Amino acid sequence: MASTPKATESMSPEVYNAFCASLPATSHVVQWGGADVWKVGGKVFAIGRQQEDGEMAVSFKCSPMGFDILREQPGLRPAPYLASRGMKWIQWLTGESMPDDALRDYLAESHRLAAAGLTKRVRAELGLG
Repeated sequence: MASTPKATESMSPEVYNAFCASLPATSHVVQWGGADVWKVGGKVFAIGRQQEDGEMAVSFKCSPMGFDILREQPGLRPAPYLASRGMKWIQWLTGESMPDDALRDYLAESHRLAAAGLTKRVRAELGLG
């Protein structure tokens, strides 16, 4: 398992991928036009893509209350495609209102939410208790 990147590192594709890889029982695929997609038990919990300007755009699952709060913050928005289909996903575009360390916390929570949606058997097989 990879070590967790320090909070002082900026959110680059490498830092994003290293952090997601550090979470338990994850898998990584590149899909949807080159996005780094992270899953737990086959369920997506994070989607990251480097934009043309070099900045990262990172989408993550959140609670209904978190979605309602975050979607109003600068630098954040309902995740394209996912939120328009009723899913509670936010896209992080800048550290304007959420620094990288807070983004890591939301990615870890997104992982937990996705894992909680797995069956008890699959969670046990993945060692997620």
